[in-house]
Amino acid sequence: MSLAVLTNIFIMVALLYLLYRFQKHCLPFSWQVFIALGMGVGYGTCLQLFYDYPSETLTESINWFNIVGNGYVSLLKMIIVPLVMVSVISAILKLKGAGTLGRISGWILTLLMVTVSIAAAIGIISALGFGLSAESITSGVREAARGEQLLNTVTSIENLSIPSMLISLIPANPFMDMTGARSTSIIGVVIFSAFIGVAALGLHPEQPEETSQFERTVDAVHTIVMRIVTMVLNLTPFGILALMTKVVAGSNVTDILQLLQFVIASYAALIAVLVVHLIMVTMVGANPIRFIRKTLPVLIFAFTSRSSAGTMPLTIQTLTKGLGVSEGVANFAASFGTTIGQNGCAGIYPAMLAVMIAPTVGIDPTSLSFIGTLIVTIAIGSFGVAGVGGGATFAALIVLSALGLPVELAGLLISIEPVIDMGRTVVNVSGAITTGFVSGRAMGEVDMETFSRKASLELNQ
Repeated sequence: MSLAVLTNIFIMVALLYLLYRFQKHCLPFSWQVFIALGMGVGYGTCLQLFYDYPSETLTESINWFNIVGNGYVSLLKMIIVPLVMVSVISAILKLKGAGTLGRISGWILTLLMVTVSIAAAIGIISALGFGLSAESITSGVREAARGEQLLNTVTSIENLSIPSMLISLIPANPFMDMTGARSTSIIGVVIFSAFIGVAALGLHPEQPEETSQFERTVDAVHTIVMRIVTMVLNLTPFGILALMTKVVAGSNVTDILQLLQFVIASYAALIAVLVVHLIMVTMVGANPIRFIRKTLPVLIFAFTSRSSAGTMPLTIQTLTKGLGVSEGVANFAASFGTTIGQNGCAGIYPAMLAVMIAPTVGIDPTSLSFIGTLIVTIAIGSFGVAGVGGGATFAALIVLSALGLPVELAGLLISIEPVIDMGRTVVNVSGAITTGFVSGRAMGEVDMETFSRKASLELNQ
C-alpha cells in the first residue's frame, strides 16, 4: 500500500470520526445527513482534482472506502427480510379484517401503475423536447462490448409474458426468497408473511389463547427487529460520506460531458416526476414543503447508494415515523415499490431509450400509436423489475424487445450509467413513499399529527 493511499484512508477516517462527534453531540439526524453529503462531495472533488482519472491510487483508495459505504448498504439489506416479515405480520394482526389487506394492496398497486405511466409519458416528452437520438452517439469499444452483453441477456427475457411475470411473484419456496435469490424475492416475502398474518387472524375465534401467544411473540420479535433497524440506520451519515466520496471521486468527467445532453434531459424528466409526486401529496391535503423536508434524508441516501431495495428500511421508517403512515401501508408500499412500478428505472429510462432508438429502425417516435403502445408496455413491464443495480437495464430490455427495437443500442449510455442511476433511484424511492402516503390518506391510515410535527425523521441514539 502506497503512502498516498494511506493518506487518503487517514483523511476518510478523520472525517468519519468528525461525523461521530456530531452524532454524540445529538445533532439532528437530517443535519448529520446533509453534513455527510457535503463532506463526501468536497472530499471526492479534491480526490478527483488531485489524481488523474483513472488512477491506481484512486481505485485502491475507493476500495478501502467501500468497507464503510458498501458495508453499510449490506447491513441495510441484511435487515430487509426480518423487517418486512415481522412488520407485515404485525400490521395484519392489527387490521380489522383480511378485507383491509386487499384494499391496501389495491390502492398501492393502482397508484404505482398510474405513476409509472405518468413517468413514462414525461420521459417521452423530455426525449422529444431535447431532440435525443441514438444515431448521434458515438460507439466505442466499451459501448460495443456492452451492446453484445445486452444481446446475450435479452434472450433470457424474450419469452416473458404477463402471466409468467405474475407467476414469478408467487413464492414457490419462501425460504429461498428470504435469501434474496430472485429479483422478486421481496414480493415473495411479503406474500408469505401476509399468509401467516391472515391465517392467524382466521384462527383467533377458534383458538384465541394460541393466537394471543403468537401475537405476543410477534410483538416481542418486532420490538427487537426495530431496535436493530435503528442501530443500522444510525450509521446512515457514515455510509453517505463514503458512498458520496466514491461517486464523485470515481466519476469520469469526460464521458459525462460527451453525453451531457442526455444527462440534462434525464434529470429534467426526473425533476418533473418529483413535482408530480408533490402535486399528488398536495391533492390529499398535505403540505408539500413539509413532505420534502421529511423525505429529503432518505432521498439523499437513495441518491448515493443507487439501490431502491437497500434504501427500503429507511423508506419504511420515513413513512411511519416521519409521515405518520400505518405500518401495514408503509411496508406494502415500500416492498412493492422496490419491484413494481419504479418511476425512474422502469418508467422514465425505458421511455427515453425507446424514443431515441425508434428512428434507427424507421419508426416515428412522435406517432400516437407508438407512444400509446410504449406507455402500456412500460406499465406492464414494470412488474418484476428488481430494485437493485441493473434494474433499469432489465426494464429497458423488456420494453425494447417487446417493441422490436435493437436492444444493443442501449449500451451506448454505459459511460454515464452511474450518474443517471443516482437520480433514477431517488425517483423510485420517492414514488414508493408518495404511493404509501397517498394510499394511506385515502384509507384513513395516516396520523396527520405525526406528519404535522416540524421535525424530520429522527432516530433513537
